[in-house]
Amino acid sequence: MFEFLFKYPGALFQKGQFVLLGSWPVWVLGCAVLAAAALLFWHVRRHGGLMGGARPAVIWMLQTAMVALLLLLLWRPAISVATLRPQQNVVAVVVDDSRSMALEEGGATRLARAGEVLGGGLLDALGKRFQVRLYRLGREVERIRNTEELTGNAPATHIAGGLAQVLGESATLPLGAVVLLSDGAENSGGIGRETVAEIRRRHIPVHTIGFGSERPEKDIEIGEVSLPSRALPDSRLTAEVTFRQFGYAGQKARVAVRDGERVLASEEVKLAGDGAVNTHAMAFDAGAAGPKSLRVSVEPLAGEQNRENNAVTRLVQVRETKPRILYIEGEPRWEFKFIRRAAEEDRGLELVSMLRTTQNKIYRQGIGNPKELEDGFPATAEELFAYQGLIIGSVEAGYFTPAQQELIREFANRRGGGVLFLGGRMALSDGGWQHSPVAEMLPLRLPDGKGTFHRVQAGFEPTAAGLANVICRLEENGARNAARWKKMPLLADYNETGEAKPGAVVLIESAPSGRRRAPLLAIENFGRGRTAVFATAGSWRWKMLQDHADRSHAMFWQQLMRYLVSESPAQVTGGTPRPVVSDESRVELRADVRDKEFRARTDVTVEARIIGPDGVAKTTELAPRPFEEGVYAADWNAEAPGSYVVEMVARRGQEEVGRDVFQFRREDGAAEHFGTSQNRELLEKLAEQTGGRYFTAADARKLVGEISYSEAGITTRETMDLWNMPAVFLLALLLRGSEWVLRRKWGMV
Repeated sequence: MFEFLFKYPGALFQKGQFVLLGSWPVWVLGCAVLAAAALLFWHVRRHGGLMGGARPAVIWMLQTAMVALLLLLLWRPAISVATLRPQQNVVAVVVDDSRSMALEEGGATRLARAGEVLGGGLLDALGKRFQVRLYRLGREVERIRNTEELTGNAPATHIAGGLAQVLGESATLPLGAVVLLSDGAENSGGIGRETVAEIRRRHIPVHTIGFGSERPEKDIEIGEVSLPSRALPDSRLTAEVTFRQFGYAGQKARVAVRDGERVLASEEVKLAGDGAVNTHAMAFDAGAAGPKSLRVSVEPLAGEQNRENNAVTRLVQVRETKPRILYIEGEPRWEFKFIRRAAEEDRGLELVSMLRTTQNKIYRQGIGNPKELEDGFPATAEELFAYQGLIIGSVEAGYFTPAQQELIREFANRRGGGVLFLGGRMALSDGGWQHSPVAEMLPLRLPDGKGTFHRVQAGFEPTAAGLANVICRLEENGARNAARWKKMPLLADYNETGEAKPGAVVLIESAPSGRRRAPLLAIENFGRGRTAVFATAGSWRWKMLQDHADRSHAMFWQQLMRYLVSESPAQVTGGTPRPVVSDESRVELRADVRDKEFRARTDVTVEARIIGPDGVAKTTELAPRPFEEGVYAADWNAEAPGSYVVEMVARRGQEEVGRDVFQFRREDGAAEHFGTSQNRELLEKLAEQTGGRYFTAADARKLVGEISYSEAGITTRETMDLWNMPAVFLLALLLRGSEWVLRRKWGMV
């Protein structure tokens, strides 16, 4: 219809430039239109006496538009466009040959449909006008002779790199356009600005033809799995699994976490509506120390089109370490006794405690040597930062010097440790902590003033976030966990608290009789570390008032203390930006190196020792990263798929500063099975930004008529008249007809 009205395809108007071929200058046309408008205005006013209101203005506008159109035609309007010279330009036809193109839909694979489009006349039509070069696209492009060489076996799709390679190979050729046939499944992180800028600089349009449905009929795909990268032996971990499904709304599916053949957790979940995000949290034991390669999956359902996207692999480094927690308590009380007992039952923790028995006397337990803490609470960063966690009980803020209060703040902020504040008669607001420098790091806003501690029994209730969090996970099953919390005895006391700060997560709320609910247990990330408030000193009743074999109290405190220290970094912390690398071999190895006060070190050498599959054993040195103080990095090539273990060692001369062990995994072909729906948005944007056009497979034949309009390659400029377009005649007829109809309606004919 467009070509019938305007005589030429739409691409010509997009690429072309409007020109006037008349010999007179454009300003004369403007003057002529203004003069005609003025003359018609005088004429309508003189002879429009029988018309009132806005009628004369309407007639004047219609007549002026008609005269302006006729005058414009006298100046010979045309469109000038650059077109590719026949047989003197090259057109690159790039076909996605990856595994996602081998997916079957409607009885045929996407690659087969692409072959039908090319073999059904598109290649022949292009070949009559241009020199055609055929490529297949995977990790890189490869020149092929015909479509029979397409196999659909490429393990990855790197559209950006492939286009850059085509441009490089054609640097000395008159490349007029690129035609990309793909489902848009780009595995290299998207098409960067640099690639698009280079294509635009050379004025090469990229026309895209999309294949594959934009929404699967029946499929479940895991999107993300949130899981700690490091853990302590025998810790409870929570994997938060996010996935989408199509075609199975309301049905049930089983989500599982496996370590090899061993099932660590398995739960049945009800699926949300089509396209909606399903999120499910699963708790399991980390097990013994060592690298873990965990497979998180949603078990396939009947009729699934693609079962390869139902599982992902995540890595967890279970460290052989025993974190030390410093617990300072301001007075003898039951809570202190039972917290120590819970820690002693946990072989993965070491609790060092300071109990103030009188104002000037300290009772120490769990110390490593007689001199440890002999002068009281640490007064230097080096001494305090030797611990990974810190618990502050019923101790007033004034007990600590201003310098020690700043150290407590920096313990979380700079050292990356975990700090827990307990309730009590000299704790939180009653201890003046709301006016100290430490108040900034607390996850709760504390009330102003004293009298916030109440030695009365109080109820409590975990929040939804709390029941899902590993700290409050007393049972594997969510329903049984909630039921177990409801049976817990009342607390012996509680402290009033204010609202949670932005970014904080409230896990348990206090529910005292006759008073408003308030946060009881809240956690928050602060700087490089973590902070928490547990506004009670009465959880000991959870042990005293239940069966002697019940471990609810011990489990809660062990999980809370492990939460404090599980992410506390050492002086040397190694890692990679992505623990699982898909379809590429380059891996960035990074190390963050700190001194004993956890300030960045720039005077060390860092070496990475790498052990990989098939007996690979390599060593590489890391270099300081510019603008990132204390960070050392190196790019390393992981040649073979599989899991790699890296040991980072930092030295200053012959002295070892510290070391760390982590792992990463390289996978080939995995990304091709995820996001398999046609990424039409990517293909459309690529075409739009480069001056090309997106086509569906059904409309691909229209490409032949539009591909010639390009400023790349060897071109000639053509000028095409617009005066004889059917649209011009219809517009003139519309203007005159509208005036006649209005005059007849108003009785002026």
